[in-house]
Amino acid sequence: MSFTDKINADLKEAMKAKNEQALRGIRAIKAAILLANTDGSGQEMTDERALPILQKLVKQRKESLDIFIKQGREDLAVVEREEIAIIEKYLPAQMDEATLRKMIAEIITETGAKDGKDMGKVMGAATKRAAGQADGKLISAIAKELLG
Repeated sequence: MSFTDKINADLKEAMKAKNEQALRGIRAIKAAILLANTDGSGQEMTDERALPILQKLVKQRKESLDIFIKQGREDLAVVEREEIAIIEKYLPAQMDEATLRKMIAEIITETGAKDGKDMGKVMGAATKRAAGQADGKLISAIAKELLG
């Protein structure tokens, strides 16, 4: 079953169950997929191509969540939390910090990175190897710590 087929099937299930939270989250994913499919690249939607799209959706919602919490808008924060939970179901399991730290240390050794000037090499390799299993901010923080 392709990624798009899975989203469509889950959307139908959410409609049948009248699950408003799931409907909002899955519709957001479907809208992002439709937008990506009409970008002119002609590429088929695969799991690999969907991964950055899903990560972007989660990141946008986390940023909105932070704003809503700072403004004391718990009613809107609840909606964002629900959508984040739905979208994250389609992402691979996240690495724990210890595993991520070990992976970044290996990358630093492999690339021969010495200090902050080599941050780009480390970030590029770590982001590629983590492939959606870790947040970019966490990767960056650990890399800075290990290089500093």
